[in-house]
Amino acid sequence: MAKQGIHPEYTKTTFICGCGAKHVINSTMADEVNIDLCSECHPFYTGKTRTIDTAGRMDRFRAREAAAKK
Repeated sequence: MAKQGIHPEYTKTTFICGCGAKHVINSTMADEVNIDLCSECHPFYTGKTRTIDTAGRMDRFRAREAAAKK
């Protein structure tokens, strides 16, 4: 016996990925949700590696590391 009126309603939600793919799924979220990754572009599903530009982060890390050694 399930309690009535305590569960949110499921509606069709469109998830829009940064790669341009759109997925329509039943969800309790808003009508449209923007996401960064999906199964069409995530490296785990595609088998391709994705290069992320971390040059700025690495430079700051190396600068902090050099300062700590002094």
